[in-house]
Amino acid sequence: MNAMNGSKRLYRRRKGRMVAGVCAGLSDYFGLDVNLIRLMFAVATVFGGLGALVYVVAWAIVPEEGEEASIAETFFNQKRGG
Repeated sequence: MNAMNGSKRLYRRRKGRMVAGVCAGLSDYFGLDVNLIRLMFAVATVFGGLGALVYVVAWAIVPEEGEEASIAETFFNQKRGG
């Protein structure tokens, strides 16, 4: 939670991560068990592959804990700036 204005922000967590921290971040943000989030991604991946796609997109657009910009924001800002 952002201490300055009381709003919650979604971050990819460093603690408790297995791959990129997406599930751990979603778990923290929504207050759900991380294993439930992982199970939902696994089921969505098995039944149509959408879970893997959503995970990769979240990895790119959700900033890592302690960072202000996501991987996608950093990439596009570098392309624009130079």
